[in-house]
Amino acid sequence: MTSEAPLLRRSTADAVTTLELDSPHNRNALSTRLMAELTRALADAAADPEVRAIVLGHTGRVFCAGADLSEATGDDPTVGPRGLVALQRALVDCPKPVIARLDGHVRAGGLGLVGACDLAVAGPDCTFAFTEARLGLAPAVISLPLRPKLEPRAAARYYLTGETFDSAEAARIGLVTEAADDTGAALKTVLDALRLCSPQGLAESKHLANAAVRESFDRHTEELVAQSARLFGSEEAQEGMRAFLEKRPARWVR
Repeated sequence: MTSEAPLLRRSTADAVTTLELDSPHNRNALSTRLMAELTRALADAAADPEVRAIVLGHTGRVFCAGADLSEATGDDPTVGPRGLVALQRALVDCPKPVIARLDGHVRAGGLGLVGACDLAVAGPDCTFAFTEARLGLAPAVISLPLRPKLEPRAAARYYLTGETFDSAEAARIGLVTEAADDTGAALKTVLDALRLCSPQGLAESKHLANAAVRESFDRHTEELVAQSARLFGSEEAQEGMRAFLEKRPARWVR
């Protein structure tokens, strides 16, 4: 019997661990297995004294399509939200800086990963969208790292409309750190700077920078997990997810 191929690529060089989402069959959607692999890899990198920073990237044209909706229709609607909360919190609490390198499309739950990273560079081929409202859902648990960072009026617009926006707009509203023509060059600039910093200095500085995000998790996790579970279990969201999987308009579309 052969084991399943991993859904995450790992490599370490020059004091940097690179983790790439590699689940092409579902556009790097956040399946239970992918989230578990990424959580373990983050813990391994955090424990490695030779690692100064972590880069979170992807293979293919999509960074992350959001939740794996083929799992989201299961019996327990809290499993997915709690898994995503744990993964986001692992990114926030990791003592090493985590930098997202985005060269493709980001949707829904994938935006939560971006928000939980300390820095994010986005290339010209990226597009972003909060698609939850179109499925009968809301960007509930991904708001834990995002609400402290997003410009409020922009959050209201894109949460409500599900519109697609580009890297420049993502930088303007605080979703990413930099919209770059060349993410490799932008990433090198950041990593070269991080290699000049001490592990203790980075860990303590990250702790300070993430104070509002940690407070968001501490205060609102249970409330937003409950909201997410209620919505995922609702008849309207079940219709929205079925419509998405069947590639047809939901019944409320006008």
